[in-house]
Amino acid sequence: MSTGKVRYWAAAREAAGVAEESFEAATLAELMTKITRNRAELARVVSRSSFLVDGSPVGKRAHDTVVLAEGATVEILPPFAGG
Repeated sequence: MSTGKVRYWAAAREAAGVAEESFEAATLAELMTKITRNRAELARVVSRSSFLVDGSPVGKRAHDTVVLAEGATVEILPPFAGG
């Protein structure tokens, strides 16, 4: 189990109600389960988002295979509009 921080951007920040928060989780999948519990709107946004872990894109990797290191920073990036 690692501790770190999760940063929310754009619609994820609005749905979470905070810009960032601390977490305790071993994998990205576990973290997503924890942060979306009892937060339906955040769960909806997260389901469409991409993720960076310590600055590296997660891409299409299964979230249960993305192990979080101690002190990790996870960034949640919803789809952005504009052009």
